[in-house]
Formats: sequence, structure tokens, C-alpha cells
Amino acid sequence: MTHALEVTQVARSIAEALRLNVALAEAIAIGHDCGHGPGGHASEDALSPYLDGGFDHAPWGADVTLQPLNLCRETLDGIRHHSWSLPAPHTPEGEVVSWADRIAYVCHDFEDAVAAGILRSQMLPAVVAERCGRDRSTQLGTFIRAMISTTMATGRIGMDPDHAEALAEFRRFNYEHVYLRPASRAQADAVIALLRALVEHYADRPHAIPPATARAAVDVDVDHLAAGSADALRAAVAYVAGMTDRFACQQGVVQLNWDTAKLPQGVGL
Repeated sequence: MTHALEVTQVARSIAEALRLNVALAEAIAIGHDCGHGPGGHASEDALSPYLDGGFDHAPWGADVTLQPLNLCRETLDGIRHHSWSLPAPHTPEGEVVSWADRIAYVCHDFEDAVAAGILRSQMLPAVVAERCGRDRSTQLGTFIRAMISTTMATGRIGMDPDHAEALAEFRRFNYEHVYLRPASRAQADAVIALLRALVEHYADRPHAIPPATARAAVDVDVDHLAAGSADALRAAVAYVAGMTDRFACQQGVVQLNWDTAKLPQGVGL
């Protein structure tokens, strides 16, 4: 939620300056990560084997998680395509949110890593420090202004090459030193093992899946789901993907007698 709010603030600042539809940008930003399962991006690795085409939180959020809501086409498009690995959104507001997402998480994640003692502030890449500043507030302001000035000059949503290079280096650094460090990978492995066990548990017991969740995923009532079927598996993925971190861990312990020592760390039960 903190990340979604920060993305919303960044997107609003850019959209207002460019005279875009601010309400649309905010709606996309608030909902952009709703498709994430427990454990964030690790849930994509955990759940992908169970779905044709894999599990990507962006289209899943638009097409399954938020399916019961009466959201407009433009909002869903922005959420569905906010990931850079997918085709770009069809609206400039969606493109703004895609950039705002990356700007927000690289700055905040570095600050969090320093606060947690994982990194030292002096480790900030030189290109980022020189072009964007050393503290999160200055970095956010610099990236936002770079997007506004570049877009106004070119007519295309984006950032000038110097600041885009700094943003890319910031992200690369975070991946190397934060997201892919051994402790992070161990946490991801714990998430993957737990979520896959939960999916297989509920796919064999579709009657235990909330009916509304099953209908959003497969448009079939749980009474008509055959245990172990493809529809039951998709409904189980929907149920597990919609759990909070804490609830998933609780269900692992209660339903599967999961060893608490093998649970992801830092999730209070």
C-alpha cells in the first residue's frame, strides 16, 4: 500500500504538469499492483507453472483481481500493461504510471535497504548521485522534472537519455545488491514452496475456495468444480494469489502443518 500511494503521488505530479487526466492516472496507480500474490514478485514464479502463459501480476490484477469492479477500459488497460515486460499502455496516463512505478520503487527500495543495514548510503551509484542527488526526495523530484520537461519538449511520455540512464543504473544496482542477494533468494524460495503447496491443496479441495473467488477466476460455481481439474487449479491460484502474506502463512500452518521454520521470514502469525 505504501508503494501504491507513492506511485500515485509521482504519477499525479507528472500528470498534472502535463495536463493529463489526473483521476485516470491515480486510479491506474492505486490499482497497478493489485494482482500481486503473497510475497510480491516471488508469487509470479510460484504460480506460473499452474497457468497457461504463466502468472503475471499486471494482467492478472486487471482481469481477475479487479474483475468484480466496474472499472473503465482505460483504467484496466493501464493496470494490465504497466509492467515494462508487456506492451505499453494505450493511454499517456498509463505510460506515466509505468514510469512512476519504476521511479518510486528504485528510490524507496534503496533507502529501505540502507535503513535495514543491507547497504551503505555511500554505495549509491555515482551516476545516480551526480545526476539525481543522494536522498530519496531529491531523486524523486529530479526524475519527475526530467519526465515533465522531456515530455513537453518531445510530445512523447519519457525521460531524457541522461536521467533515463541513471534510472536504469539505479534499478540494475538494486537488483544486484538487494533483490537478488542470497537472503532475498532464500526468502523467495520459501514463498514459492509455500504457495505451490497451498495451490495444490486447494485444487484438490475446490469446495474450500470462496465461491466469489472461483467465479471471478473461472466463472464456475465451486459446486461444479471437479477436484484436480484445470478450472479447480485456476480457482486455487486465484484464491492463493488473493491472500495476504500473513494469511497465506497461517493457512500453511493450519491446513498443511507447515514447519514454521520454513515460512518466509518477517511475517508475524
